[in-house]
Amino acid sequence: MKPISVAFLVLCVCFVSSAWGQSPCKSPSAWSEFHRQNMQRWNPCEKVLNINNVGSLQLKWSYTTGGRVRSLPAVKYGVVYVGSWDSNVYALNASNGAKLWSYATGSAVDSTPAVANGVVYVGSWDGNLYALNAGTGTLLWSYPTGNLVQSSPTVVNGVVYVGSENDNVYALNSSTGVPLWSYPTGEEVISTPAMANGVVYVGSYDGSVYALNASTGAKLWSYATGGIVHSSPALANEMVYVGSDNGNLYALNAGTGTLLWSYPTGARVGSSPAVANGVVYVGQDDGSVYALNASTGAKLWSYATGAQVGSSPAVANGVVYVGSGNRNVYALNARTGAKLSSYATGCNAQQCGVHSSPAVANGVVYVGSDDGKVYAFGLK
Repeated sequence: MKPISVAFLVLCVCFVSSAWGQSPCKSPSAWSEFHRQNMQRWNPCEKVLNINNVGSLQLKWSYTTGGRVRSLPAVKYGVVYVGSWDSNVYALNASNGAKLWSYATGSAVDSTPAVANGVVYVGSWDGNLYALNAGTGTLLWSYPTGNLVQSSPTVVNGVVYVGSENDNVYALNSSTGVPLWSYPTGEEVISTPAMANGVVYVGSYDGSVYALNASTGAKLWSYATGGIVHSSPALANEMVYVGSDNGNLYALNAGTGTLLWSYPTGARVGSSPAVANGVVYVGQDDGSVYALNASTGAKLWSYATGAQVGSSPAVANGVVYVGSGNRNVYALNARTGAKLSSYATGCNAQQCGVHSSPAVANGVVYVGSDDGKVYAFGLK
């Protein structure tokens, strides 16, 4: 597809983020965990790909694992770290996809790795959270939660925050794996925790969004959505954005949990929102991607892919990247929703699509697919 020429300038401004003190330009060439470090699924300093050239994206490489890839490929140190349903965690050369190492857990891995200080943290369906040496894949420690860990870990200030299907949210010492605290929500936690300003935000199968003291695990507030919360919260401007299986996207006051607005999409919102430049982007089970005004919840646009969008959008330099259950990866104009490009992965079986969420770093889009492959797209 030819590039679409639009007179639309997106500035990469390196300021102290309104996401509560975190600089959005930290590690611009990396996407080191599910939320990215600004907890917004937004790479504000991507300078290579833009709305005028993303239509020329082409496959740089792909790597075939032995199972579905629903983990987001985390990128750091020039390496792509990703989990597979074949029970392995992989480290791949970001330039050419060559395997550097793999580590076999005891079951499927669809948790997204978090990479910090030379360590890869990742959960497995075998119930463990693993800490692996980022350079060699050597096991440093593991922590048994007692049930599946589909939640993706978040690492902040030497602490790993993660949920488990044993109903708990955990805070672990990132160096040793020693538990600092745990909080029982009452039902499964597959939502990925987000942390800012000393508070951890996470969703639960009990239908609530929780705000927990990051140091002690004490509950500060909870908000009942009325539906299972698979979605992982995104944080911006002291607001918490999260979807629910009851079909709504919610915006909550981060300090009090007070509802600021909700938007009814009409079907389950299992996708996790991305926030950039005053807009919230989220996928939905009706097959559409939505863009909403972050302050008011007013709908700006929607794009219909034709199949379930469980993939969580990634935003970079005026472009929204997202996968669909129809096996395609899309690049959409962040301002208008117009399709700029799409790529059909090799997923042909029934219920086989792109449920992995994209990562965008240094001019390359990385994403997994149910066809068992990890894909990297870039410019020629």
